[in-house]
Amino acid sequence: MDFKFVLLWTDVALWALFVALIGYGVRVTRAPHLRATWEKVLRDPAALCSALVLLLFLGVTALDSVHFRRALAASAGQAADKSFYDPRAESLLDLVLERQIRMRESTYSQPLAYLATIKQTFMRNGDPVRDYPRLEHGGAHLLDPARDWRGDVTGRAIGGAIGGLAVALLCSLGTAWLLRRSHGGTLQAWRDLGRDRTHLPLRALLLTLTVICVLGGAVGALMGHYHVFGTDRTGNDVLVQAIKSVRTAFVIGTLSTLATLPIAVTLGILAGYFRGWVDELVQYLYTTLSSVPSVLLIAACVLMVQVGLDKHPEWFETGAERSDLKVFMLCAILGLTGWATLCRLVRAETLKLRELDFVQAATAFGVGDARIMGRHILPNVVHLVLITTVLNFSDLILYEAVLTYVGVGVDPSTSSFGGMINLARNEMSGDPVVWWSFAAAFGFMVALVLAANLFADGVRDAFDPRSRALRPRLALRKKTPEPA
Repeated sequence: MDFKFVLLWTDVALWALFVALIGYGVRVTRAPHLRATWEKVLRDPAALCSALVLLLFLGVTALDSVHFRRALAASAGQAADKSFYDPRAESLLDLVLERQIRMRESTYSQPLAYLATIKQTFMRNGDPVRDYPRLEHGGAHLLDPARDWRGDVTGRAIGGAIGGLAVALLCSLGTAWLLRRSHGGTLQAWRDLGRDRTHLPLRALLLTLTVICVLGGAVGALMGHYHVFGTDRTGNDVLVQAIKSVRTAFVIGTLSTLATLPIAVTLGILAGYFRGWVDELVQYLYTTLSSVPSVLLIAACVLMVQVGLDKHPEWFETGAERSDLKVFMLCAILGLTGWATLCRLVRAETLKLRELDFVQAATAFGVGDARIMGRHILPNVVHLVLITTVLNFSDLILYEAVLTYVGVGVDPSTSSFGGMINLARNEMSGDPVVWWSFAAAFGFMVALVLAANLFADGVRDAFDPRSRALRPRLALRKKTPEPA
């Protein structure tokens, strides 16, 4: 099948970020002090389990960040050497979910239902009746739904859960096999995993993997024949919308955070190192920025971008490119308006660092200011930047939901948690109450934000040990395997 790759702005940014993460991972493996610090993060059971959840969401984002357009069938009179492509841009995730995307109904349907939620007039036995019609795809394989539905749903869910449990068991056996040398054999390694006597909290990780596999297996077994989370007003599968909203959340959370770093770090170091009028100017800038209501400032910037995009439709070949550029500009706006907090923290840390002995010694030896800031100040504020970046990730995901809810967020054609919640606003007050769209968006968003927060706690404790003294926390002890 002929196709044409579509390179979106956010795709380029995300894949550049993935490459940067791989490069940082290689550096961590080669730097003993970084490896020891990240090992502390992974020894926290909550941080390790949340990292697994984040990697799962990251995989979904990667699949949804490779876009292409399919070639249309040749028509009469079309030149043989010229191809025309579908105006719709698809992703690899769309190929994985192609069956569910094609399972489009006419209107609302409840989760796992075989009947529509709204009554319609249709023909039955030659007579017009007004009743709840059968869905075109959900439960269409059932010959007698009233009799077979419950047993079919239960059987498929249990079968999928058993399959997921088998996958998790294979992963556990594989982990025990990998640990066989350090634990005196595969059987002893299996026992140590069950007793949580491994260097890393692998038991918690495997339990989390088991829950994911069981739930994923059950949902995967059902989603080919039912709408697991129902359908929306236009009959689209809500589960597909929630899965595709993960990429938007990652784009907003990561790109917006990264957009704040150059301004916040540069101005914070300059203000803390030079002090005087430079410090006063930087303080004036971020104080003025903080005094403006952020929602109003962001809304004004987004509306100006919207006007510019509407006036130049010739810039885009597809609607996906236009929607993607709006998301990219929203990330830039969030970054350019949200650097004040990090700048304050970097400035305060720089004020402390410039008075320490190693900086004073470098100044006495005649080292230039630029070299001191780049070689001595910047590496010692990186931990602060990393902690703030991870903590702001979840905040920006929630921010996107709020902005889209008030109508100044992403384009309506882009799947997002905020868009799903916004569309469910009126549905919650109807009769019958359409609650499943809101519940799906809320559940996926809570899972993503909770995983990010737990991982951020682990990063903060490892990179800033002083934070552990400010709140009670269970002590992490190094577990050594029992001798065989």
